[in-house]
Order: sequence, then structure tokens, then C-alpha cells
Amino acid sequence: MFLPTFINGLTIASYLFILAIGLNLSFGLLRIVNMNHGTFYLFGGFIGWNVLKITQNWYLGLLLAGVSMGIFAFLEEFLLLRRVRGKTTVETLITLSISIIFADLVILFWGGYPRQIRIPKLLQGQFTLGNFLVPKYNVFIILFALFIGITFWLLLKKTKIGMIIRAGVDNFEIVSTLGINVKMLFTGMFTVAGFMAGIAGMIGGTFQMIAPGEDFRVMINTLLVIIIGGMSSFEGSILGSLIIGMIFTFGSLLAPQFSLFFMFAPVAIVLTIRPQGLFGKRR
Repeated sequence: MFLPTFINGLTIASYLFILAIGLNLSFGLLRIVNMNHGTFYLFGGFIGWNVLKITQNWYLGLLLAGVSMGIFAFLEEFLLLRRVRGKTTVETLITLSISIIFADLVILFWGGYPRQIRIPKLLQGQFTLGNFLVPKYNVFIILFALFIGITFWLLLKKTKIGMIIRAGVDNFEIVSTLGINVKMLFTGMFTVAGFMAGIAGMIGGTFQMIAPGEDFRVMINTLLVIIIGGMSSFEGSILGSLIIGMIFTFGSLLAPQFSLFFMFAPVAIVLTIRPQGLFGKRR
């Protein structure tokens, strides 16, 4: 039972990483926790479901889920958050208000019952690994997260814009004095976070399901990843996703009645010993 459970945990960790990486990096720049990040996930999943239903093309649904949420994130930052920049409480309340409003819109548009996104034909079936069968779709999620991770690593470590982002995470006030358009940097990272959340919604909705209330659950899990790994840390997003994914999977299997305890206990320990997270920096 270990190998199938491990693969399942790695799969959950992979789509949590896709969801967390954009939020974590944008938080490092904007200094706010976007409370409607789970809304991006849920709306992206439902939009992808609608596209699949109309076009019968899962990959087009994946693309449009990301693009639509990227556009929504851009408009939110450009029209609302930019106007109150620096007022952390107001910024957080705006994102929380949007989350509540759009949670009701989900029920209005799609009803209150869950939807299962159909796995594309190419990714249906299983691989044989020794005496075990591993779903192709699980392998796809893991490989896709690996691709995203490598892409972000190259962007952050090997490009000029990555250098600017890393400098902005450490001290965006100094970056702004160097003549860099910090407003566009903020907007760009917030848009990327929305795009990644929309993609995660389509992927996660196919792996499990999408339903009203999933935005809150996913948001909590993403925050746990960030708290454990460290704010604005790429490496922390990887480690935090792995820890939460494995704890959730093995905890649900071995002692489901204590699954929430297993999820939150590491968070309490990390906050006590290292409040900035395992890879976070003190500010």
C-alpha cells in the first residue's frame, strides 16, 4: 500500500505546488495574502469544465482556465488593489470581499452540487509499476508540476526579470528607486498567480472534483504550504507542498479521524521554532 499512497501524496503535492508558487511569490512582492486565490482556483475549474463540455477539448479548457483567471487577477490588481497600495488591511479586506462575492456567484452560475471534470482520453488508463497500477493522469500532474518548477527556477535564477523579482521580494523600496516600474512588476506577478491558480483548478478538478466550498479548503491548504515552506520562497513552496501532500494522504489512510491534527501540527511546530518558515527570511 505504500507506493500507491506515496504516488497519490506526490500528486496532491504537485497540484498544491502549482497553486502555491504564484501566490507565494506575489505575496513576497505585494506583502498581502490574496484571500481570493482559492476563488481563482474554483472559477478556473468551473470555466475549464464549461469549455470541456462545449468543445470536448480538455487541453483548451486547461489553457482558458488559466488565461481567464490571469485576466481576472490583472483587472483586480489594476482596478482595485493598486488604488490602495500600502494599506495592508484594506488590501486584504478587498480580496476577502471578492472571495465571498464570487463564492455566491459560483452557486448562482453552476449550482451547489459538485462536478467531475473528465480525464482526457490520452491520459486515461494506468501504467504498470511492479505489482501496482499507477494512473496516467497522476503521472501527468507530477510531470507538469516538475515542468512548472523548472520553468520558474530558470525564470527566477537565470533571467534579468527573475533578478528583479528576487530583489523586489527582499526590498521592493530599493528596487523602485532604481527606476524599475514596480507597479507593473506587482501587476505581472499577481496576474501570474491568478493564471497558475486557474490551471490548478482545472487539474485539481479533474483529479478530484470541483464544488462550492472547495475554494476555502484549497486556500487553507495553500496557506499551510506557504507557512511551512516560508513566505516568498521558491524552495519553500516545493518543500511545503511535499509535506502537506504526504501528511494529508498518509494521515487520511492511517488515522482519518486525526487528519486535521496531522495537517496543522507541523504548522504549529514550524511557527514556534522558525516563524518565518523553513526557507523564509526574517524581515
